[in-house]
Amino acid sequence: MKTSMGKRLMGALTLALAFAAGAGATPLNIVATTSDIADLAKAVAGEHAVVSSICTGTEDPHYLTAKPGFIARARTADLWIAVGLELESAWELPVLNGSRNRHVQPGTDGYLDLSKSVELLDVPQGPLSRAMGDVHPGGNPHYWLDPLNGRRMAEAIAERLARLRPDLAGEFYANLAQFRNALDERMFGAKALQGAKAETLWKRHARGEEIPNLGGWAAQLAPRRGQGLVTYHKSWIYFANRFGLRVVGELEPQPGIPPTAAHLAKLVATMKAEQVDLILQEPFYSTKAAERVSAATGARVVVAANSVGGRPEATDYLALLDRIVAELSKE
Repeated sequence: MKTSMGKRLMGALTLALAFAAGAGATPLNIVATTSDIADLAKAVAGEHAVVSSICTGTEDPHYLTAKPGFIARARTADLWIAVGLELESAWELPVLNGSRNRHVQPGTDGYLDLSKSVELLDVPQGPLSRAMGDVHPGGNPHYWLDPLNGRRMAEAIAERLARLRPDLAGEFYANLAQFRNALDERMFGAKALQGAKAETLWKRHARGEEIPNLGGWAAQLAPRRGQGLVTYHKSWIYFANRFGLRVVGELEPQPGIPPTAAHLAKLVATMKAEQVDLILQEPFYSTKAAERVSAATGARVVVAANSVGGRPEATDYLALLDRIVAELSKE
């Protein structure tokens, strides 16, 4: 009897010590390459991490350069999280190498490439050349604009945090569940989720099936399903694919190459033939080309942030998508 009581007391003491250790432990230092990843990491890690991002929502991550401040942040990081697919190729490796932090180098548990967690689009087939512009050999890196990929990214972050801090795994997964529930409700509305599991709704929506009591982003953009739009850069194909929109062309003749008069003339003809009434671009690009095409076609120009912090109202990942959907669903 005494032995049994002693075992129970020892077990309770062990749990209490583990809880105390977790509660008093130094927060993880997470450095994300983009503001979108940083926001997802904050949602999952909660109070157990200090999170910062290298690229702000008003910057184009393709064109950053390595800075001493970036290296200093990487030097003290416990976890580095990247978009991958060479989006950060101009500066990421110089920053990581310069940091001399062996814990966050590619291939370690302290380095997380989120592109490994999502389904990729626009993967080039055949040989590549400079004439094709700024093409990403592994696929299009703008995958965070698909809300289902946002869900998958959060899951991958939770799994890695649980590996780094197994004593806090329960809290990370609880935070993940809270984020997923909020995202699912934003996507489909509360009533639709009462009648079916979220995973089922994602599959049905992807197949274009009718969903009873549909609300949320899916309902807001349903009237535009099948309609065409033009974008400045190939940034929006994941978003368009998720909501059944057709990207019929870009203002850039090739990725990373500025618009030309000849290309815009061809694009205007295509838009008129296909009755395209929407041009979508990010705020860090000039609107001159979009305005020129709009004047020739009557298409509405929407300048929308594609990253958290790209506009004042894009305060977090869900608010970012709220705003994009609201802008595109306007008549």
